[in-house]
Amino acid sequence: MSNASPLPQLSAEEIRVLGSLMEKSRTTPELYPLSLVSLTTACNQKTARHPVVSYSQASVSSVVDVLRRKDLLTRVLGDGRVPKFRHNLAVKYPLVPSELAILTLLFLRGPLTVGEIRNLSSRLYDFEDLAEVAATLDKLSQNDPPYVQSIGRGHGQKEPRYAHLFAPVDLSLLSNSDPDELQSHLSGESSDSLSTRIAQLEARIASLEAALQSAGLWSPAEDVSTDEIDRNPN
Repeated sequence: MSNASPLPQLSAEEIRVLGSLMEKSRTTPELYPLSLVSLTTACNQKTARHPVVSYSQASVSSVVDVLRRKDLLTRVLGDGRVPKFRHNLAVKYPLVPSELAILTLLFLRGPLTVGEIRNLSSRLYDFEDLAEVAATLDKLSQNDPPYVQSIGRGHGQKEPRYAHLFAPVDLSLLSNSDPDELQSHLSGESSDSLSTRIAQLEARIASLEAALQSAGLWSPAEDVSTDEIDRNPN
């Protein structure tokens, strides 16, 4: 049995703040650490972000306080004694620059394929080729505890996507995966864990059907069964 501590499960706001600090430490090191104003701007950036958000300085300040208590962020005094902030992820966890680059992208953009990571990472880390990206993902996924997980291919995609595990994996992303690919890439999970995920997905679908039915937008009677098709081939 592993004695490793589980990863913290962070909110979407915490992930965005942490990811923004991680990104700016690499792309604009001359401006890093970031002031609260700069950090808020980085969080609300309209490029290289999914989803795009509009946080207030007050909300970012609250998230900063939470991350400081979790020892994932440090407050320092910059020029003019203005408080600035830097992330502690590489201090708290044994992560090398290539691994930090991948986590930064997953924090800020959501699940990505190997090819997408290679194409988007140039300002964060210079991966030599796709094989190096794949090898780094393998290392991250095999860590104890794992930092990333494959969630299967999205519809129309040829490669599996990878998601970070510093927050619960969005079940709606799993529902958009190719079923066979998803089963393959989740095979490392326990059957109880997979059953729980499936049950949660089924509950969401049932809830959506109930809402549509309540709004008069759908009725179970509208579904045509295969038996009815067989009886009425024309």
